[in-house]
Amino acid sequence: MKQDILLVEDDRSLNRAVSLKLLREGYEVKTAFTLKQACELCRAEMPAFIICDIGLPDGSGLDFCIELREAGHDIMFLFLTALDTEIDMINGYEAGADDYVTKPFSLAVLISKVNAMMKRNSRGSGGSDSGGSDIIRAGDIILNLSENCVYKDSRRISLTANEYKLLVYFMENPMKILSRNQLLEAIWDIDGSFVDDNTLAVNIRRLREKIEDDPSKPKMIKNVRGLGYIWERKCERQ
Repeated sequence: MKQDILLVEDDRSLNRAVSLKLLREGYEVKTAFTLKQACELCRAEMPAFIICDIGLPDGSGLDFCIELREAGHDIMFLFLTALDTEIDMINGYEAGADDYVTKPFSLAVLISKVNAMMKRNSRGSGGSDSGGSDIIRAGDIILNLSENCVYKDSRRISLTANEYKLLVYFMENPMKILSRNQLLEAIWDIDGSFVDDNTLAVNIRRLREKIEDDPSKPKMIKNVRGLGYIWERKCERQ
């Protein structure tokens, strides 16, 4: 059964077109035209996935995303935006978005992104399929695969869906150099299609800020120049 999506878009024609396409794909869709309406719908029932315009009549979709992340909601979040400069895209990721689509866009591309994100999230939420314990420890980081949660120094930390999947992939492949393409294939679309070059770097930076003692001098997730990234800490299953 496909999950429910909240679409927040003030352009009524676009809102209708996107919602109809999602319905045809089998998703349950709720729509809002303002942040106030979106917040009311979220209070009634938090959706699994939010597609949100950045520029809305009563505020910014960026602030909406930040509020949800700060409240601990790890739902998937995708921005629709007419802003296409690099800093605008990075601001979206910094707010906690998993991805974005720049207007004008193809409905086929949007649906491809949504389907790929849903597919990856459903795989990530099923726990580990590698056998053995569902608890992986690396120093003061504890990853509980069965409960989809992460602890640092015995304190639970909040990660977005993509940050969580990145951490799982790193901790299940410690001491191995992982290329950009390997990470894109593991976390996003099967071949990295529709994924912007900034997406991986920004998500890794955000993950470092949450798990590293000093994100500017990472000891766990390290860059390997010209090759990719490596999780440079021993992991033990318990």
